[in-house]
Amino acid sequence: MNVKLSGAIALAALGFALATAQAATVTNTMPVKITIQNACNVTTTAPTTLDFGTQGPLVANIDQTSTITVTCTNLAPYNIGLNGGVSGSVTARTMMNGTTPVNYALYRDSARTLNWGNTVGTDTLAGSGNGTAQSVTVYGRVPPQTTPAAGVYTDNVTVTVTY
Repeated sequence: MNVKLSGAIALAALGFALATAQAATVTNTMPVKITIQNACNVTTTAPTTLDFGTQGPLVANIDQTSTITVTCTNLAPYNIGLNGGVSGSVTARTMMNGTTPVNYALYRDSARTLNWGNTVGTDTLAGSGNGTAQSVTVYGRVPPQTTPAAGVYTDNVTVTVTY
């Protein structure tokens, strides 16, 4: 074998060995963190309208439902309250047309026996978050009453989530 060729091979091998010997690595850790606090929100879309439809004389119960969607962090305890609307009373709610009322009620249960108010521990709906959107049904009733003049009767109820 040629001395020049074997010398070139030796130099190439030495250069490769030096390049490999000069490569080094070092490691460390990078902390990654998020702090989740208990939190809830009512969806960005409004609760569905509780619409009792078009009626004639109010001689029998008129029952309808609405849906509220709440998203809370997993395991966060919460209470959903509904205020008294224009009447200010959670036990004597009214839809109004001018100064003329139509009485109605909101309930936490399908049997319509548990009034829905806004006092935590008394008449709110308690739940626990699961980290995803949870739909809650509001049960409404217009009871038999003296039927007022024809017209559109409305109210606005504020939904409050306490967590």
